[in-house]
Amino acid sequence: MPVTFNHTIIASKDREESARFYRALFELPEAPSWGPFTNIQLSDGVLLQFAEPPVEIQMQHYAFLVDDELFDRAYARLCADGIEHWADPQMKRPNETNTEHGGRGVYFKDPAGHAIEIITRPYL
Repeated sequence: MPVTFNHTIIASKDREESARFYRALFELPEAPSWGPFTNIQLSDGVLLQFAEPPVEIQMQHYAFLVDDELFDRAYARLCADGIEHWADPQMKRPNETNTEHGGRGVYFKDPAGHAIEIITRPYL
């Protein structure tokens, strides 16, 4: 069997709020959840499991590859919801997107403070 990515746990201050944020942003349906996890499933089957750890949350970086149409809709939602965003990971180009790697990209933070990146073309 080839190696594929199956799931990850994303630390959240409020797991339900974080799952709602990602579902709305990426237009995903609810997924079955269990135990301390609120789950969403990406179109390739990867499961994102949101949980509330008993420790301070350290910022992580998560990048999502989307098509141009979903990028447009997600970016419009970020703007409509007043979510601060940048064209660069150093947060020096506010309220912009970038055209790196032959596509478009944007950086912002999720409800738990994780650095999220949406891109329309893979880096490689």
